[in-house]
Amino acid sequence: MSTIRSRAAAGAAATLSLCLVLGACGGGDDGDSATKTTQGNVKLEFWSWTEGISDQVAVWNKAHPETQVTFVNAAGDTVYQKLRAAVTSGNAPCLSKMDGMNLANFAADGLLTDITKTAAPYRSRYTTPAWNSVSPGGATYGIPTGSSPLFTAYRADLFQKYGIKAPTTWDDVIAAGKAVQKKDKNVKIFNMAGEDPSTLVDLSWQAGAAWYKVDGDHWEIGFTSPDALKAADTVQQLVDDNLASNASYSDPGVFKTWDLGKTILMTTSTWQLPIYDTNFPKSRGKWQLADAPVFDTAHPQTSSNFDVTAVLKGCKYPDRAAQFAAWLSSSKESLTALTDPASKSGLFPAVKDVSPYVDKIIPTEMFNGDSDSAQVIKTAASRVGEQWQYGPDYAAMYSEMQKQWGKVMKKQMSVKDMLTHLQEWVLADLKKKGVKAVAAN
Repeated sequence: MSTIRSRAAAGAAATLSLCLVLGACGGGDDGDSATKTTQGNVKLEFWSWTEGISDQVAVWNKAHPETQVTFVNAAGDTVYQKLRAAVTSGNAPCLSKMDGMNLANFAADGLLTDITKTAAPYRSRYTTPAWNSVSPGGATYGIPTGSSPLFTAYRADLFQKYGIKAPTTWDDVIAAGKAVQKKDKNVKIFNMAGEDPSTLVDLSWQAGAAWYKVDGDHWEIGFTSPDALKAADTVQQLVDDNLASNASYSDPGVFKTWDLGKTILMTTSTWQLPIYDTNFPKSRGKWQLADAPVFDTAHPQTSSNFDVTAVLKGCKYPDRAAQFAAWLSSSKESLTALTDPASKSGLFPAVKDVSPYVDKIIPTEMFNGDSDSAQVIKTAASRVGEQWQYGPDYAAMYSEMQKQWGKVMKKQMSVKDMLTHLQEWVLADLKKKGVKAVAAN
């Protein structure tokens, strides 16, 4: 067989493997079309709902007359439905903001363009977890935009009052919660809203679990792995011992539980800092940052959400689309503007070196100055676990998890039972979708 035929056969095998992993055969654009170099002037449409992005589009357009980008403010609860309809009707934009789990779902449904080769030159700019978020199943469908690495904020004044220290591990969190309860039954160490299972996601990620993992031509599903159950046990202790408050994030008064000292610790991230500065008038200056609690001090890791810029099916100029998306989220010019609180974007970079962008996002009046807040944030960015992947039905799974989470919070179901249910639910769902998946060993 000739060299050319060998490469073609290898490419066909890789495509078949990806189809089996994502269940998207025939849906997305041919990978070869995404490697063509576009000549001449082009126009791209870009949907986003991040404040400050339109200003950066204008900056780009002024400097790049050959690639003009039209910004569309796509804010609204139905944006993903509108994007799906636009792809189906052939009227989709070239680019759109998404989160990592929706990118995985869109890819699985054949609604994105495979830009693996086109995007390859930009990969070295971003962290591995960020690149994972745009590469479900191994192929790349977009460019990372921003990250939200998790760290801790706590009421230093009340920790001192109750004789406890900032927790290093999740066992420390449990112990601190029990110590506080002995002194004041009305004070909780943590908060877990009945509608929001993100605590379990974060702890599973931090514990080293991989709910979804690609292995060759199939997915391994690991909701009941030892690492996942380790995270479940911690959440179960918070529930069983009544150590967590249950303030709903949909309640406008949710901030009072922390501002009034009813809950004294939270895991948080960069985009939330200016919100707290505005909504914690009574406790301003009494907070302190610390590294997120870990499960293994020898291998500390945290979790993160990711915003991405996806290249949709039908985009005629994927090379220019990737070029713009990479400039938006990695160039010093764009990031300096977007990480400025004045932009109101809330964006924190997904690039490898975040040090130039940390100091100005910290609302200094919010914290007591007794810890190096900038270092805490840089440490969090460097500790995001690289094993986490978004599977082809992650968004649907998350909706199913939300339905069960309320039962967990009401002590009607154990966390382990919920994970067992999700394991079975995902395996059945992927089988129905024609995606090969097996239970992780």
